[in-house]
Amino acid sequence: MTIDNYLHTQYNDPFIAQRADPFVTRGPEGEYYFTASVPAYDRVVLRKSATLDGLRDAEEITVWTKHEKGIMSQHIWAPELHFLFGGWYIYFAASDVDDIWALRPYALHCTGSDPMTDPWEECGQLQAADGDLFSFNDFSLDTTVFENKGHWYVIWAEKVNIGKKISNLYIAELETATKLKTAQVLFTSPDYDWERIGFWVNEGPGLLRHDGMLYITYSASATGPEYAVGMLSISEDAEILDPRAWKKERYPVLETDLEKGILGPGHNSFTKLEEKDGSVSDVMIYHARNYDEIAGDPLYDPNRHTYRMRIRWDENGRPVFDIRNNF
Repeated sequence: MTIDNYLHTQYNDPFIAQRADPFVTRGPEGEYYFTASVPAYDRVVLRKSATLDGLRDAEEITVWTKHEKGIMSQHIWAPELHFLFGGWYIYFAASDVDDIWALRPYALHCTGSDPMTDPWEECGQLQAADGDLFSFNDFSLDTTVFENKGHWYVIWAEKVNIGKKISNLYIAELETATKLKTAQVLFTSPDYDWERIGFWVNEGPGLLRHDGMLYITYSASATGPEYAVGMLSISEDAEILDPRAWKKERYPVLETDLEKGILGPGHNSFTKLEEKDGSVSDVMIYHARNYDEIAGDPLYDPNRHTYRMRIRWDENGRPVFDIRNNF
């Protein structure tokens, strides 16, 4: 089965149109913040709403615009908003207009307590730990951070800089919001066939926490219909920086579903939703397309839309990713 341009189903109406690499987080009063890559790849945007539904039509503001030349002047990708070390930070990737694939991770810091109204300052490129000669030296992007047992960790995608480029995920502990405390550890490589379609890629990590377990989802392969989501898991009491302590799933947990009109799902984040009955659901925020006729490089097709899905938990306490739970 193929989709001729666009097939409308009950599952593929976008939550937010033309916003890829979506990230949602919550503030101290329970408010929701949304950011994502915009099709022009030229700025960092934010939305805020008291409710998750409200993000759809919330006013979108630009908090930072790319440079005209030099670093941070091209490919402004995959921003994430996090509160850590006492402040709000936005992590994003950017390259140089004169070297468009020289992607590196950068950070912005909010100088006040309100990400929507207070000024943002540039922090520059993320810094490797003292003595680490490898981190952030090649194509690097998709930075996410998370806390566990009082320690902050960062996971990012970086390509090896010899031979055919392969995008791995690396993990390290943070010393500050913008500097690593430990040298990088290889977290996961594109080991399986479904991670090697078009390109050998692991990228777009996102954290889901549930019942004493940490789940890291990630995206793999090229950015067309072959894009899919994999997962690793670990007990929150285990050694986070030991890659052997993590269990990697053999098959994707979410992939293209032509019947439902969702193509190339991936690069997701997670948030919480208080339901009307008082229960709390975990929600996956991800991007996908709803058609397969892409002219040219899929990376520059603007119609990767933001979707959302309720996560269900099976009898073993493991997450279930089911497009039928889109809403």
